[in-house]
Amino acid sequence: MKFSNGVKDGLPIGLGYFAVSFSFGIAGSKLLSWPLVTFISMTNLTSAGQFAGLQIMSDAAGTFIEMAFATFFINLRYSLMAISLSQKVAPSFGVGKRLMLATGITDEIYALAVSQSEPVTARYFAGLMVLPYIGWSSGTMCGAICGEILPAIVTNALGVALYGMFVAIVVPQMKAHVPTLVAVLIAIACSLAFKYVPALSGMTVGFAIIICALVASLIGAALFPVKDDSDDLEQTKADA
Repeated sequence: MKFSNGVKDGLPIGLGYFAVSFSFGIAGSKLLSWPLVTFISMTNLTSAGQFAGLQIMSDAAGTFIEMAFATFFINLRYSLMAISLSQKVAPSFGVGKRLMLATGITDEIYALAVSQSEPVTARYFAGLMVLPYIGWSSGTMCGAICGEILPAIVTNALGVALYGMFVAIVVPQMKAHVPTLVAVLIAIACSLAFKYVPALSGMTVGFAIIICALVASLIGAALFPVKDDSDDLEQTKADA
């Protein structure tokens, strides 16, 4: 649980984040200057939330309220991860340290931290988030600079990597997990409705993202409720 061990464990994540954030830099360079795009990644460290924010920025009717709600719901899962991780940290991992390191909670960092056999210390977690943070920020900067100097035909081709990333994340889960497949199909159907149904096409991008996410989540939760331990215990008693 040393700082150096955290840095070593975070190296693969940092390399992966560099590649993904490069695509974000390319996309962001079409709207903002490279320092501003880099600043977004330095203060957020959330891929889906940042890409949603860019979509709202690109929409002429997009507002700060839409951006706030969209990023809140997209990043809400991090609060659940933080609650889970709080049960795994060492007693010396105080409130002040948790507040300072909270921005480093991502899907991959959380998965590595929570899988440790020993209680996670603040030093280890700080080391774990160093290279992912550097990789995410530097990758964004490189992508944004390239987006400003490379010709449009090249940047458009590099921007396809963004969709490849989402396909690589979502498709394996869809194939292995039926509830995920249903939720994704519902979200796609809602998105198409906002695009092609005349009565809904006037909805701004930000609120469309929020509604699609909420509808898919609520229907998925209703169709595939997760049983807690008490339900399993009662079922076991009933079977006995």
